[in-house]
Amino acid sequence: MTTGESGRRDAQPRPDLVRRSAPFLPAGSEIRQAFICQSAPNFWFFVVTYLTGLTIFRNTYRCVAVTRDAIYVLESSKLSGGASPRRLAGTMPRHTRLGPVTGRWGQLQILGERHWVHRRFHDQIAAADREAGLAR
Repeated sequence: MTTGESGRRDAQPRPDLVRRSAPFLPAGSEIRQAFICQSAPNFWFFVVTYLTGLTIFRNTYRCVAVTRDAIYVLESSKLSGGASPRRLAGTMPRHTRLGPVTGRWGQLQILGERHWVHRRFHDQIAAADREAGLAR
């Protein structure tokens, strides 16, 4: 845990996500936050996938790595649920607001698409927004 400017303690990103994301980022990038998320054509695809796995191949799974300079969106393997990045899908400006997210599965916009992120990663999103000076 590190203490941010606001005095709040920010959770460290999962080491496995940092290790797997690093090869797709510019050399020397320090990953400050990382989380996995998934998109689907609509909420019901997401629910069906979560409950049964039947629509897993229709959804997009991503790992998001946040550095001081940018937000990197990585396309991930479907069977890993987003935890195994395969290629860079896009980059967003660092000042992009990611949250707030609430509920068991929070919604956020990434690369113009709606994604859902599990509650266990909400602290990463809040920390990214705080570091960018975008906290509410």
